[in-house]
Amino acid sequence: MLLRSLALIGALLLALCAESRGQTASTTPDEGIDRPHVLAYRVAQAPVLDGEVVHDETYALSAPITELWQTTPNNGAPASERTEIRIVYTDRALYIGITCFDREPDAIIVSDSRRDAPLDETDSFSFILDTYLDGQNGFVFGTNPAGIEYDAQVSKEGQGGFGARQQSGSGGGFNINWDGSWNVRTSINEHGWSAEFEIPFKTLRFPRAQEQVWGLNFQRNIRRRNERAFWARMPRQYTLSRVSQAGRLEGLVVSQPRNLQATPYVLGQSARQFTVDPASVENTAEFGVDLKYSITPALTLDATYNTDFAQVEVDELQINLDRFNLFFPEKRPFFLENAGLFSVGVSEFSGQEVELFFSRRIGIGPSGEPIPILGGGRLSGQLAGLNVGLLNMQTQQVADIAPGHNFSVARLRKDLPRRSSIGIMATNRTATTGSRNQFDNEDNQTLAVDGRLGIGQYLQISGLAARSYSPHLSGAEYAYNGNINYVSNVWRINATITEVADNFNPAMGFLRRNSEYRKLTGLVLYAWRPDDLFGLLELRPHISYQSYWDFGGFQETARLHIDNHWEWKSGFEIHTGVNFTTEGVAQPFNIADEVVVAADSYHHAEAQLVLITNQGKKISFSSRNYIGGFFGGSRASLSGTLRVRANEALTAEFVLYYNDVNLPGGDFRTNLWRARISYSFTPRIYVQSLLQYNDDADIWSANLRFGWLQAANSGFFLVFNEVSDTAEQFGFDSPLSRSITLKYSRLFDVLR
Repeated sequence: MLLRSLALIGALLLALCAESRGQTASTTPDEGIDRPHVLAYRVAQAPVLDGEVVHDETYALSAPITELWQTTPNNGAPASERTEIRIVYTDRALYIGITCFDREPDAIIVSDSRRDAPLDETDSFSFILDTYLDGQNGFVFGTNPAGIEYDAQVSKEGQGGFGARQQSGSGGGFNINWDGSWNVRTSINEHGWSAEFEIPFKTLRFPRAQEQVWGLNFQRNIRRRNERAFWARMPRQYTLSRVSQAGRLEGLVVSQPRNLQATPYVLGQSARQFTVDPASVENTAEFGVDLKYSITPALTLDATYNTDFAQVEVDELQINLDRFNLFFPEKRPFFLENAGLFSVGVSEFSGQEVELFFSRRIGIGPSGEPIPILGGGRLSGQLAGLNVGLLNMQTQQVADIAPGHNFSVARLRKDLPRRSSIGIMATNRTATTGSRNQFDNEDNQTLAVDGRLGIGQYLQISGLAARSYSPHLSGAEYAYNGNINYVSNVWRINATITEVADNFNPAMGFLRRNSEYRKLTGLVLYAWRPDDLFGLLELRPHISYQSYWDFGGFQETARLHIDNHWEWKSGFEIHTGVNFTTEGVAQPFNIADEVVVAADSYHHAEAQLVLITNQGKKISFSSRNYIGGFFGGSRASLSGTLRVRANEALTAEFVLYYNDVNLPGGDFRTNLWRARISYSFTPRIYVQSLLQYNDDADIWSANLRFGWLQAANSGFFLVFNEVSDTAEQFGFDSPLSRSITLKYSRLFDVLR
């Protein structure tokens, strides 16, 4: 059944591919949009990469781009400061030199110098390259006056992403955790600031044709004015990820780059476990290697042996005040390149709800234990007009925790004109160690079909249908979703219907709810920008509704949200809302130690208040608060984030989540505290710390990392981790585990 379905849908995709192969690239993105275009100038000698654009004669050979257009604060107006952008290229790399003139250079805001630090709250410059000219996918590169390296992959025009650090998981539409190999240098002077980007062609993926036409757009932020300006005029509701609105980069004649990169690593670790008697110390040494080979400029093969992720920041702790699963985003580098290609799932307002492929299932045990990854490979990119993704990974058996597993994913997606696409995905998880009878319940396959249809500039219809195959389960194993989304410059209207059967079991995916449900959601939002009203930039009154029922008609969850966002031109925001909620608890559950929520239907109202100060200031604050009824009692949920920036090198973030809950079954309070402190000696040399305290789990943890980066997130890393039991009056004198890790990796460009 699975193979027949795959063959049928694969034939449909190939037919669509053949039908659309004759279409010209210009018909792929939105039609009827006046897009600017620019010619790239070929040069014999590369510019000197020092950040000084004005004095480099190489850039003088190209005509400058000088017109940028605001979306904020004055939509459609010219940028308040002049910008000059010049583009040249050699047979090896693309060079973009920008000069950001500023009449008040002393007022330039530089908020951070960490790699991939957000560019919204600083003066910055970024651009997107739609190398396939499909109006849906692209590579983003950016920097600020401190010279940070900011890069990301965009798929589906960024839809599905939930902001910084890839909070929506590896399948989000905006993948900030992707790290390419490229260079940037900046300079600040009396005229403003300038930057030079060097993007090797082998870092990008593009069609085989020698003469290239790419989608291109530029964005400049002037933070003190809360100003965003673009080269290709953008409706105010869109960001740089709206690739279908991009301009054109023409005149590129690119030879097919040969690319073979090897990144070996060596690692030494000393770890001590205090939970055994006597406390044990384990010293280990490891080595491994990652390989990357470009079969064509559009198709890349990645292979890994003895995969390690010691340098990755630990997960942020969470407190669960419900009976559903918590979602933790993917941060491991190997799983992040082209991650959006493998994205098939359903998102709710608060995050991921159904993810049919969730890469954290690979190499992480059921309770968060690390499972060694022996190796694997990934083939991703474009082949014959199709987006292709194939992944196979093998994990090692860990006694009393998990058997060895083989994980396989196959993904095909055809991007069509006008932001449309159709695709299929199949996953397979098989236990490879132990007796067959012992691990029959580990075997699982999932098949999914998904698609999107863009209608005009603002409307899009999308949906998916999925079926799982689990030998140990009987009954319905399906899920489907349909979504209608309309986004204009003043209206956002969304409606979604989802159904998940009781035995639907994507064993390589993520389900927030482990039971059957039907779900209906809707949103209507109006964005009004008054001409002159108390300094307001925008008002966003809106109403949303979401409800879940089981197949018997019992309402498990409902939420009616009525709100208005008040945003000032200074960047200050207040959100004032009220929620009317229903929680249908079919089975009692423990919400805290010795506190049980009884089976019943609970109907409540709560007030919601969000406060956000100007995040471009050296000291800024944001807060999200709920006060009202909760499971037959009351709850006050308060959260606050304080950000402090001494300069672009030293930044700190302090977060507190506090809950005061009073229920018929008992009262309790929870505190979750997090501090993230970072100091960057240069954009590539840093020390970072993440300290966390969770009184609900009675855990304190520390993650300290020193990194000396070279290219594409390789380099030298020193990592210290400790987890402690805080039971003894917050003394931190009861460590559970402690480890120190040294790791060195180096990228070798074998064919350079």
